[in-house]
Amino acid sequence: MEIHDAIERADREGFTREPPKTLKGQIGYLIKQLGSAKAVAQEIGVTADSVNRYRRGARKHGRPDVAAKIDNAVRQRWQPQVRKRRQRQAATTGGITVETRARFGYTAPIGTTDDGRFRRLTVHLPPQYAQRLFDARDAGASDQEMRGIIADGFKDVYFQDGGVRAMGLSDVAINDIDYLDLDY
Repeated sequence: MEIHDAIERADREGFTREPPKTLKGQIGYLIKQLGSAKAVAQEIGVTADSVNRYRRGARKHGRPDVAAKIDNAVRQRWQPQVRKRRQRQAATTGGITVETRARFGYTAPIGTTDDGRFRRLTVHLPPQYAQRLFDARDAGASDQEMRGIIADGFKDVYFQDGGVRAMGLSDVAINDIDYLDLDY
């Protein structure tokens, strides 16, 4: 889930305050969000007694797998208004910047090369592509579907330069992604 992870990273980069770092602080935050120790226990896969021990500070450190679940649960719920505001801005006016190193292939007219090759690209996509990405993620789209949205954006913005060149180019595909990072 490369693109889903990239969107999550971009969301985290927009935090205006850091989430709680201590186990006690994280559990306190989750209890406030979910309403009870029992609900937190179900979320992270431990007993309610364990959650209460974390809350009181009787246990300062959880098992590594539990600590990772707690951290993930806190980060998913942290500053939802900040996330929504940044996503709304990207989808209406700001757009989204995609930085990647991947193999790009495409269908081109006869007589031109359509061999895929690795490229390192940083491209700012217009707001409509940000909106399409967020809508696809919210609808549960696969990573492949989200790659298609980014590939469409690269085709329009990078390869065809907004309709100025390479008009015969169709079906840009992104394969073999080394890394992909989003910023908005």
